[in-house]
Amino acid sequence: MEESLTLNDAVWMGAALAEARTALEHDDVPIGAVAVLRGAIIGAGRNRREAEQDPTAHAEMIAIRQAARHIGRWRLDDVTLYCTLEPCAMCAGAMVLARLPRLVYATPDPKAGAAGSVLDILAHPRLNHRVQVTVLEGGIAEEAADLLRTFFQSLRAAGKNGR
Repeated sequence: MEESLTLNDAVWMGAALAEARTALEHDDVPIGAVAVLRGAIIGAGRNRREAEQDPTAHAEMIAIRQAARHIGRWRLDDVTLYCTLEPCAMCAGAMVLARLPRLVYATPDPKAGAAGSVLDILAHPRLNHRVQVTVLEGGIAEEAADLLRTFFQSLRAAGKNGR
């Protein structure tokens, strides 16, 4: 895994964080994602599992679908996906299938992360594609982690652990 942060990475992760904050408006887990191609956002998503009652309505899946529609093909060559949280197995699998070249995420998911924490689907040697992964550190990563911590603390305080 690469750990370098560019100025552009910080800008795009800021857009993903804005998406994550918007997820709070419908009581979804605050996770956001943006797909970027040649300096422009071509797909954006935030978790919508609660809003749509759809277990596949993850921020990454929504951003990937929008990006594919935008460019008119399923191969996301040259697209970078920015996510506020390490992707799950479903989302990581979609990234491999879409031939996504690069993923940047802000905070690891020690319970369900599939980019190295629990599984490493994105670099699995038996799959036909590997995704380059950049894990951010510092302020922007802490901001993403704090957003998630605060959300889950408020759920626990309200007695809504399992919803």
